[in-house]
Amino acid sequence: MARVYENDRWMVAVKNWKPANDLEGFDCLERHNKTDELFVLLAGRCVLVSATENGGGLDFEAVPMEPGRLYKIPRGLWHNTVTRRDTKLLLVEAPDTSMENSEVLPLDEAARAAARDLARPGL
Repeated sequence: MARVYENDRWMVAVKNWKPANDLEGFDCLERHNKTDELFVLLAGRCVLVSATENGGGLDFEAVPMEPGRLYKIPRGLWHNTVTRRDTKLLLVEAPDTSMENSEVLPLDEAARAAARDLARPGL
């Protein structure tokens, strides 16, 4: 990820493919507890995976992103992106978004498989 602009209210970055966002490397979700996050697909393919908690489990949703369309991840929603090597995303979030105000949820093998199965057709 390369930050391309930042001020005291928001930060803009270009996010490229990395192994952790590959279909086979996808193994966790994250959520930001203080701020929303915005994505715009610039190139390639990307599936936005999100999940809500359902009393001990997760209900997954996978949305194949369309180039040029704005996708808003509301504060507190578990999410991650699944990308291919040619993917470039525009990312906008608060400049102080960090692990201090975010969480990572490692997925067990069953949850990883469920999320991958939902994401695969969009890639």
